[in-house]
Amino acid sequence: MTTSPSATTPNARVAYSLPEAAFTLPPELNELKLLAREIVDRECIPLEGKFLADEGGVPGAFGGESFIDGSLPAEDWERLTAISKESGLYTATLPEEYGGMGLGVLGAFVLAEERNRSVVPLPMANVSHILFECTEEQRPKYLDPIIRGGVFAFAQTEPDAGSDPGSMKTTAVRDGDEWVINGTKTFITFADQAVFHLVLAVTDPEKRQRGGITMFIVDADNRGISITPLNVWQTKRPHQFTVVYDDVRVPLGNVLGEVGGGFRLGQQWLAVNDRLTRGSMATGFLSRSLEIATEWAKSRVTFGQPLSERQAIQWMLVDVLVDLKCIRAISYECAARADRGEDIRAYAAMAKFVGANWGHRSMDKIMQILGGLGEVTETPIPHWYHLIRHGRIGGGTDEIQRILMSRAIFGQGKELWQA
Repeated sequence: MTTSPSATTPNARVAYSLPEAAFTLPPELNELKLLAREIVDRECIPLEGKFLADEGGVPGAFGGESFIDGSLPAEDWERLTAISKESGLYTATLPEEYGGMGLGVLGAFVLAEERNRSVVPLPMANVSHILFECTEEQRPKYLDPIIRGGVFAFAQTEPDAGSDPGSMKTTAVRDGDEWVINGTKTFITFADQAVFHLVLAVTDPEKRQRGGITMFIVDADNRGISITPLNVWQTKRPHQFTVVYDDVRVPLGNVLGEVGGGFRLGQQWLAVNDRLTRGSMATGFLSRSLEIATEWAKSRVTFGQPLSERQAIQWMLVDVLVDLKCIRAISYECAARADRGEDIRAYAAMAKFVGANWGHRSMDKIMQILGGLGEVTETPIPHWYHLIRHGRIGGGTDEIQRILMSRAIFGQGKELWQA
C-alpha cells in the first residue's frame, strides 16, 4: 500500500484541493480585516493613554460595544469618524441597498474583532439587522438617523424577567389609533443617548412569546418615559439604565415588524447583536492582550532570566492562544451560518458561552502574567477583564446558554456536531 508523504514535510502532496487554512476568510473579508487592523494600529491604539485619562472630553460609545470610561477631544473623534467614512469601514456591514458593502454578519464579526483590539472605539454606524424591518414610512425617521450615527436602546430585560423574557410584565394596550405602554425595563444600554427605544411589550397575555409580544419604536422624548442610571462595575459614567414607561403613547404605525412578532425579533437581536459579539469581544481583547503579554514576557527579567523562559508563563500563553483560536473558529461558523439564513440560536449560544467563559479565563491568565501592570487602569487590561466577565451574565447567563445548547443537542441531533 502506498502511503502519503508526511504532512510535516515541505513538499507534501494530497489528492484534494488543499485550502490555505482550515477556515480561510474570503478575499473581500480578509481585505476588510487587514484594512481595519491597519487603521486601529495607526489611529486608535496611540490615543489610548489620552482616552483612558478621561480628562473631560467627549465620551466614546461608537458602534455599540464601548463600555469603558474614557473620552477624547471632539477634534479627535471628528478625525477618526472621517477616517472611518473615507475608508468605507463606517458603513461596511450595511446591505448595499443602504449604502454599505453588504459584508454581512461574518464581515461585521471580522470588523468588530479588529476594532476591539483597542479601547478607543473606531466610530461606526451601529445598525442592528432588525432595523431593516422598518417600513418605508418608518425608515426616514428611525433607520436613516442610526445609519448616520445615532444610537438606539434595546429594551427587553425587566427586573423580574431577565433570563426568561417570555414572563415580561410590560404591556401595550390599543386605544384608538395609539398603543399605550406601561412597564419597567432595566439594564438598558445607552438609554440616555438613544434617539428611540425598541420596547418589547405584551399585547396578548394568552399567547405571550408565541405571538403575543410586540416590538414598538418609542421616541426617546415621549412623555411618560423616565430613566435612572445603574452603576455597574463602579464606572464613573453609567452606561446602563432602568427605564419606566408610564402611559407612554405611540402611534399604531410604530410597530416594528408585525403585531405579535416582537419576541422573534428580540431573539434575533440577542443572537446576532449580543451573544455573537461576546465572541468578537473575546477575540479582539485576547489578540491584543497576547501581543502585550508576549512582549512583556520577553523583556521582563526576574532572577536573571526573562519570563519567556519560564515554563509557567509559557504554558499560560499557550492556554490563551488555544482559547483565542477556538473562540474565533466557533464564532466564524456562527456568523457564516447567519449569513446563509440558518437558525443560529444554538451556535450563538456556543459563541457567547466560549467567548465569555474561555475569554474570561484567558484574560485572567493575561493579568497574572503581567502582574501588577495588569491591574493598572491606564492600560486596557483591567477594563477588558471587567467587560469579558460581564459577558457571562449580560445577554443571557451561562446557565441559559447551556439550556439552549442542550435543547439543540436533542432537537437538532447529530447535524449539530458532525462536521
